[in-house]
Amino acid sequence: MTDLRTPPPSGVHTDLAPVGATIRTGIGATGPVTVPADRYTSADFAACEHERLWPRLWQLACTLDHVAEPGDVFDYRLSDRSVLIVRGDDGVLRGFENVCMHRGSELCPGSASGLDELRCGYHRWSWDLTGRLREVPSRKGFGVLAPDDYGLRTVAVDTWGPLVFVHPGAGDGGTHPSLADFLGEVPADIAWVGLDDFRGRYLVTIPLAANWKTIIDGFSETYHVQGIHREMLPSVDDVDGPQKIWEHHGKLEQRYGLPSPRLRDRPTDDAIWQSFVEIMGDRVGIADKATAGPAPNVPEGSTLSDVLAGRLRSHNASRGLDFSAFDDDQLLTMSQYNLFPNVTMVVFPDLLSVVRSRPGDSPDAGFMDVFVFDRVAADPAGGTARTKPLDVTLPPDGELPIGLVLGQDVANAERAQRGLHQPGFTRVTLSNEECRIWNLHRNLERWLDIAPTEITGL
Repeated sequence: MTDLRTPPPSGVHTDLAPVGATIRTGIGATGPVTVPADRYTSADFAACEHERLWPRLWQLACTLDHVAEPGDVFDYRLSDRSVLIVRGDDGVLRGFENVCMHRGSELCPGSASGLDELRCGYHRWSWDLTGRLREVPSRKGFGVLAPDDYGLRTVAVDTWGPLVFVHPGAGDGGTHPSLADFLGEVPADIAWVGLDDFRGRYLVTIPLAANWKTIIDGFSETYHVQGIHREMLPSVDDVDGPQKIWEHHGKLEQRYGLPSPRLRDRPTDDAIWQSFVEIMGDRVGIADKATAGPAPNVPEGSTLSDVLAGRLRSHNASRGLDFSAFDDDQLLTMSQYNLFPNVTMVVFPDLLSVVRSRPGDSPDAGFMDVFVFDRVAADPAGGTARTKPLDVTLPPDGELPIGLVLGQDVANAERAQRGLHQPGFTRVTLSNEECRIWNLHRNLERWLDIAPTEITGL
């Protein structure tokens, strides 16, 4: 393993395996892929990530709805670093390091709205919303203070759909790839759904005793559905969905309304219906499985999947949404995108949820952030108003408004982390069903400049 105490070379080594191919479960596997287990538990490895990974790449910070109006500020935190995303009076979105240029105090203790300046609470130095120094109390005592020398340190900001990204290491003239270049093939692949029509409803943050990779791994494969999400099996094909691996990112397509091939006996239509409602009843206007009733009638020549797609259309029509541009397969097929290194997006025409993991203050601490969006009908007058999402931090053992499946993932994360510490367990073993996880590790090796590779089996 590369000495993690040394600075990284200027380049990264080449890819370890081909990218861009579609991978289907159970096809093409020549043996398991393994990676060192201590990547999830080592303080040295976490320190290497802190130094070489997070300052060097684009990362999801918040939604456009968090910073829609002039004077809106969102405080994005990752470990001991903090970036302020600020909507200026001129409507421009900017990013600044959250630090007063006087004595280094934290400038803004959290997100805010309606600000006309950024003022430090320690000695009351202040900056305007463009980051230019505005006021220094008792200024004469400092001699000459050139405003240009004391502007806030900038951070690159860009947007994609309803999402705001920052690049912490690319401010004040630093060079970096564009967000479009970093996202690569993903925006074109997802363009059909119309991300701009989604608005943020809430952001739930859950502190967990788990490494950020342990958290996001739970949203990078469906091999675990048979283990902790058994309620899904009657209504989700968790086996046949194709996966695609790009240079940094990955994708899964998974069909709903069909039973899992893992089941020995095909479930009845009633069992499929009950499972679908339990997992995502809100999509057909049923908030409680207890009120679902029996499966709807299936006309001759149709299937239950056809009926489910029709229910999805009619429910969303009642919300003012016209889904005539989407076929039934698009309504019932989940597109799940894994954005390197720590984001998963679950996409349907009527549903967008984003899970982000963040490192905590040790390798065994992290945060799971769940962004939930609603699709909104376009205003004929042009555009649709944005409202600030509800932001809340909740303990993992409390009631979580994130649905059955995500709640099960939360319950599993800390157990998964504890097992990684056992002395006899030295390597994580991955099948091709878990190819998006080994793609994460392949890219970690590139960004951290770990060469030769510690991944085996590729």
